[in-house]
Amino acid sequence: MAISWSGAKKGDNVLDVCCGTGDLAFLLSDKVGPTGKVVGLDFSKEQLLIASSRQHSQSKTCYENIKWIEGNAIDLPFPESSFDAVTIGYGLRNVVDRLKVLEEVCRVLKPGSKVSALDFNKSTNPFSTSFQEWMIDYVVVPAADIYGLANEYRYLKRSINEFLTGKELERLALNAGFSSAKHFETGGGLMGNLVAVR
Repeated sequence: MAISWSGAKKGDNVLDVCCGTGDLAFLLSDKVGPTGKVVGLDFSKEQLLIASSRQHSQSKTCYENIKWIEGNAIDLPFPESSFDAVTIGYGLRNVVDRLKVLEEVCRVLKPGSKVSALDFNKSTNPFSTSFQEWMIDYVVVPAADIYGLANEYRYLKRSINEFLTGKELERLALNAGFSSAKHFETGGGLMGNLVAVR
């Protein structure tokens, strides 16, 4: 859904901010095809090395259109109006300056193009919030503990509590310069996706 909501299509030049190990970038590559271009940007060199390794271990022709760049989301190294679509997957919640990131994304998007930002949802519904916290405590963290990663996932509850609600994200996007913004709750309210148009 995050890829579809970005509006990316065949032949487009697209950007995945906070790309991590490349999950959304690979989906974007499928969407824009071999005539399109995908840039995956992340500040973590280690994550980008994993993404690059994944890219080269798979034989899909379209994956040759992906370029990995080490960079900062609050200072994107691209000129204005460079991209037809931008995605951010589970990154906006973790940056130090969310407004600056959205301003930068707005700057590098072409007029009329969209950003699609997928993340955990900070629900205003008490039931959804309780269910989400239960899932993290009793499913996500124990599953991560099997791989020795429990500490890396325990931060989720705190980071979601410190995140913005859908309405707050919409206002933030408008303050960043987008012409319109809409937040969608998915997965029974556990996840959310901000879609904003430059």
